[in-house]
Amino acid sequence: MTRRRILVINPNSSASVTAAIDDAVAPLRIAGGPEIEVVGLAEGPPSISSQRDADSVVMPLVGRVTRDDADAFVLACFSDPGLHAVREAVGGRPVMGIAECGIFRALMLGERFGIISLSPSSIRRQQRMARVMGVDGRFAGSWSVGASAAETASADIRGRLIEAGRALVTQYRADVVVMGCAGMASHRGAIAEAIGVPVVEPAQQAVAVAIGAVLLNT
Repeated sequence: MTRRRILVINPNSSASVTAAIDDAVAPLRIAGGPEIEVVGLAEGPPSISSQRDADSVVMPLVGRVTRDDADAFVLACFSDPGLHAVREAVGGRPVMGIAECGIFRALMLGERFGIISLSPSSIRRQQRMARVMGVDGRFAGSWSVGASAAETASADIRGRLIEAGRALVTQYRADVVVMGCAGMASHRGAIAEAIGVPVVEPAQQAVAVAIGAVLLNT
């Protein structure tokens, strides 16, 4: 039998973010499991900071997935850009958005979730997402660290991420925190230890869901 494959797409063009996502999902490359391929989107902006950035990658993503024979896809940007358009385009194959998967996982771990956000404009999108998903009653809020996606992969930002997580817990009363960018995985353990509540890394959660979907469909 041909080995199944999951394609994880970073919709921005930052090579450092793509590499960070690849590292984040490495523990999910298990014997007998599907291949996990992580790629960037050359047509994408360096960072998806605004709604216009997110909207600009929808059709390039649709074009990318329609040319690929992967068994499942993960859109590795916390805006979940093009999620529904891509689902329409791939003929019933599973498509996971990391924000959707990360938030659903958070709802299993706590009563109120908060999101570490990259920028104030990201906060507005996250507020809309919580409302559209119907979970705004359990959304504690977002806290911005004022960074680009590429910065989140470096060690220098860890202190700011911890401060944001702590603010979500102490000021917004979140009892679980979601990391609002695909490049933050290397900081997850340190943040969780510092703030004392579960911290969800959404790209890992989305790939885990995709693995389940692929294996159960085999």
